[in-house]
Amino acid sequence: MIETVKIKVLYPLLMLLSWTFSIGFAQVNDLMIRDISVVNVLDGGVRKADVFIEGGIIRDISDHLENDTGVKELDGTSKWLIPGLIDAHIHLFQSGGIYTRPDVINLTAYRSYEQEISWLRENAGDLLKRYLRCGITSVIDMGGPFYNFNIRDTFHNTIGYPNIFLTGPLISTYQPEEFQIEDSPIIKVHSADEARSLVRKEIPYHPDFIKIWYITLPTQTAESTYDIVAATIEESHHHGLKVAVHATELNTAKLAVKAGADILVHSIDDPVDEDFIALIRENNVTYIPTLVVSGNYNKAFVQNTSFSDEDFNFANPVTLGSLFDSRHFPPGNIFEQLKPYLPKILEEGMIQDSIKLENLKLLREEGISISTGTDAGNIGTLHGSSFFEEISAMQKSGMSNLELLTASTINAAKAIGKEKELGSIDIGKSADLIVLSSNPLEDINAIKDLELVIKDGYMLPVDSIIMETPADLVQKQVNGYNARNMEAFLAPYAEDVELYAFPNTLTDKGKANIRPGYEDWFAKIPDLHVEIVDRIVSGNTVIDQERITGIPGVDYLEAVAIYKIENNKIVKVYFVEKE
Repeated sequence: MIETVKIKVLYPLLMLLSWTFSIGFAQVNDLMIRDISVVNVLDGGVRKADVFIEGGIIRDISDHLENDTGVKELDGTSKWLIPGLIDAHIHLFQSGGIYTRPDVINLTAYRSYEQEISWLRENAGDLLKRYLRCGITSVIDMGGPFYNFNIRDTFHNTIGYPNIFLTGPLISTYQPEEFQIEDSPIIKVHSADEARSLVRKEIPYHPDFIKIWYITLPTQTAESTYDIVAATIEESHHHGLKVAVHATELNTAKLAVKAGADILVHSIDDPVDEDFIALIRENNVTYIPTLVVSGNYNKAFVQNTSFSDEDFNFANPVTLGSLFDSRHFPPGNIFEQLKPYLPKILEEGMIQDSIKLENLKLLREEGISISTGTDAGNIGTLHGSSFFEEISAMQKSGMSNLELLTASTINAAKAIGKEKELGSIDIGKSADLIVLSSNPLEDINAIKDLELVIKDGYMLPVDSIIMETPADLVQKQVNGYNARNMEAFLAPYAEDVELYAFPNTLTDKGKANIRPGYEDWFAKIPDLHVEIVDRIVSGNTVIDQERITGIPGVDYLEAVAIYKIENNKIVKVYFVEKE
């Protein structure tokens, strides 16, 4: 039996000064982009032009600009330039992993909520960088604990991180028992006076807007708490702040808009009617559909752990990996208890999805302002990478490529009153831009074909934005293994990786030789799963104690795998089998 020492593996915040100059940042954020196709997200126009950036601001967009000051030049020939994308609905108090919403599915028997909170605070910088890697230069956090203001103050306007716009705790008509904690992300108020008081409590933290969680219960109608919603909005507007409202029922949404809501942060679960459309048009309300978040919860409940390439490549591997954990929970766990109800859950989910798509189709046809938001952080909706899934879902409503770009840039900026600073490529706006290899007006998937992120005028090569730790790389291949996804499994390995039976017997070498055996293994064993019982990290060496289940006729296998990492790839693996 091999003894292991438990070591808490942290994913520390990246130290900017240690890598800024190594990836070619200019010491000042001045730049001349030559001969690039500049996309106008307002009208779909494209012009070939030079773009001059000085002090992080777009100073000129013209043909054949003179470079009088000798600033760094970037050749934009055969490239496209669009504004940095904006995710208009995220939550940094949630990880996207399976343990992050104990009020929805309580798994604190396996991981305490205190551990989840601690991990989130330690890894906030990492999660934010994953947005930037996906071309998302601004995020709008739709509610969390007061601690989130510390996160904003640490990373906002910092090289290598997206802009962060946020509010404090959700002012709510209901508080789940699990969130009755110190510095809660959701605070229930019992009267209009309490609502006003909570708004005033947030003001010194300089929120960008205020958020209401407008929930109805069997014993609590929307009308019975309308005065709380109205008072919150009135007090917020008095302080010059817009108000976003979670109101997913048609009745609550109408009441929220009548009370003065500026943003509806979710789809309406009921078919919308003419009165609703007239209301949000007359009040210039922004509608954020968040189409995929509910389905991702359902995928977690049915233990459908299928992920996109972007999830495997760009999402935090720890949170993604947690979504496989239910496979090694003991018999009688909550997922087994859910099984009889899953067909009904999935059926209702499909009905809701069709209503949401039809509503979005109708609203876009009526010219309502729509913004792209993922609600990332909720179970299964991963920070950064989920943006592409949301875009794909919105496209199914009939939105054009231009409409999708508009929703993902200028409309999101307008929603929180930042359209004079962000959201389009105009003189005087922040130089938050992304350089693409192909035209997003022809194919919206071009936003995945990302060559360069320009944040506040600083050039960020995409392959240098996320600095994966050795533990990240090992976890990535674990995730690919558990998904039986060969490409995701092999991606962290060097082309000439060597596999050894400990201590030094070479058993295989090279990805090409490894692939057939694992392909056969994945195909024949649909329930194959590896649980990491323990992990030790020392420099570029990661040691995992593994338990493998799902093999027919075998309860489980145990082994230790020792991974050696060089140049951001796994170069050697030593397997120690338990005798």
